[in-house]
Amino acid sequence: MRQLGFTLLELLVVVVIIGLLAGYVAPRYFSQVGKSEVQVARAQIDAFEKALDLYRIDMRRYPTSDQGLQALVSAPAGDANWKGPYLKKALPMDPWGRPYSYKSPGAKTDFEILSFGRDGKPGGSGEDADITNN
Repeated sequence: MRQLGFTLLELLVVVVIIGLLAGYVAPRYFSQVGKSEVQVARAQIDAFEKALDLYRIDMRRYPTSDQGLQALVSAPAGDANWKGPYLKKALPMDPWGRPYSYKSPGAKTDFEILSFGRDGKPGGSGEDADITNN
């Protein structure tokens, strides 16, 4: 009577094929994840810009660097004209889990919002590049 089942050689061939497929698909998948994180950061910065414009309408100025983006979700001390919160949810972190940098006035505009990208350091390229509203 003959036993049914797979030989060791057949199992090794299947494992090699699965490994080759994973080696081909995984880099493509993970590069898309990195691109989506950059897109999320850009979308969040765009939302901050809109909220800051609403803040400026009420307060007649943008928050100071010391007040930061926190002024969009909670009233700064002594600001009676504040009509926020200007963001629907709590102040988000960037897609890599770090806070956004806010500076007012900015180098080129009234304010600057910045994420240092995946590496968390100034400069860089690709996914490590700084993401800013300028």
